[in-house]
Amino acid sequence: MAQTTTIPAEARHGAGTGAARATRREGRVPGIIYGKEMEPVMISVDPQGLRQQLAKTGFFSRVFDVTVDGETHRVLARDVQFDPVTDRAIHVDFMRFGSDTKLNIEVEMVFENEEECPGIKRGGVLNVVRRTIELICPADNIPQFLTSDLTGLDIGDSVHISAISLPEGVTPVVTDRDFTIATIAAPTLMPVDEEEEEEEGEEIEGEEGEEGEEGAEGEEGEGEEGEEKAEKDAKD
Repeated sequence: MAQTTTIPAEARHGAGTGAARATRREGRVPGIIYGKEMEPVMISVDPQGLRQQLAKTGFFSRVFDVTVDGETHRVLARDVQFDPVTDRAIHVDFMRFGSDTKLNIEVEMVFENEEECPGIKRGGVLNVVRRTIELICPADNIPQFLTSDLTGLDIGDSVHISAISLPEGVTPVVTDRDFTIATIAAPTLMPVDEEEEEEEGEEIEGEEGEEGEEGAEGEEGEGEEGEEKAEKDAKD
């Protein structure tokens, strides 16, 4: 059974833009509960409590119990509208479901044990192809997230959907291929060993020293020729 979170709500009267604005002026977030061939229920929820739930992983894949006037509705969040300026939630939609309902849900991927991944230790990069996986799930068995263990993966290795453990009754929407979720990519720049850098530095320093000695000899030779010429001119 999927773990549920309880959200207290209050019934609100009236529908439409005007009623929703009035609810917001009262400091609450308007919403609606619909589905399961029942009448919609207009509600309002506490903005701080809703903000806390939105901050957690997998808001749209978690099961909620919304309580209104002593009645509990088992729901999934289907839509949240945000203010374009303040980014605060201004409306939330919840959908009822039954125990036999199958839902199309996007579930977040979580990657574990990066410190045990040889490819990453060698400077490789985790290239995430799919951050969420679209699944068909029974309503009472929705995973909050899927995990992939990166232990033992080297540069060039990939993680495919066939390697992911899915709960009973849960299947990916895409079933015609073993699609890629992530790869361990080679680093853009290969690291250089410190020993190699030191050797290169010594070679460059040696070349500069030799050039300096040749230059000194050349200057000294020119000086001697100048002195001999001066003595000859004086005799003449």
